[in-house]
Amino acid sequence: MRRGCLIVVSGPSGAGKGTVCGEFLRSCPEVAYSISATTRAPREGEQDGVNYYFLDRAAFERMIADGELLEWAEVYGNYYGTPLKKIEEKLEAGTDILLEIDTQGAMNVKKKFPQGIYAFILPPSMAELEKRLRGRGTDAAEVVARRLEAAAGEIAVAKEYGYIVVNDKVENAVQTLSSIVAAEHARTDRNLETIEAIINGAGAGEEA
Repeated sequence: MRRGCLIVVSGPSGAGKGTVCGEFLRSCPEVAYSISATTRAPREGEQDGVNYYFLDRAAFERMIADGELLEWAEVYGNYYGTPLKKIEEKLEAGTDILLEIDTQGAMNVKKKFPQGIYAFILPPSMAELEKRLRGRGTDAAEVVARRLEAAAGEIAVAKEYGYIVVNDKVENAVQTLSSIVAAEHARTDRNLETIEAIINGAGAGEEA
C-alpha cells in the first residue's frame, strides 16, 4: 500500500484558501482533513473531534512536552496545534491529508515533512485582495489595513512552497490543486515499490 500524501495549504486572509480547501475536499472525498487541537472554548455548533479537538491547557502542554504535535503555536492566549499521531496513522493507511495552516506553521511542518505537498493560495492581485477583504463587511478599516500588511509578509514566504495556486475563480483554483496532487502521486520517487512490483511480476510471468 502506498503511503498517503500530506497536502499543506496556506494563503493570506482574503485569498479564499478556506473556500478552495472546502471545495477541494468535496471534490475529493477520499482526502481527509487534518483536525487541529486547541485550548480555546468551543463556539456554538462546534463539535469535539469534528471542528477541533478541544483540550484543557494542561493536556495540551503535556502533548507539547511529549512531542505529540507536528506543530503548535499560542495565539491570543490559546494554544493551537496539529496532533502528530493522527497524521501518521492516516498517512500509513494510504490516506491523503489536507492541512490548512498559516505560513509559520507550514514552515515548521516542512522541517519534519519535507516530502509533503506545499501549495500557497494567492489572490490575483493585492487590489483584488483588498476588495475581497472590504467586501466581507465584517472588519473595520484599520483591521483591513492590518490584514493587508500581514498578507504582504505572508506572500513573501510563498517562494518557500512547492506550488502556487492563483485563486482567480474558485473552480479554477480547485482544479489546479487537484492537478498538483495527481502529479505528485505520479512522481517516480513515490512509486518505486510499484515499479519493482511490476518488474518482478513481469519476470515471473516470462519464466512461467
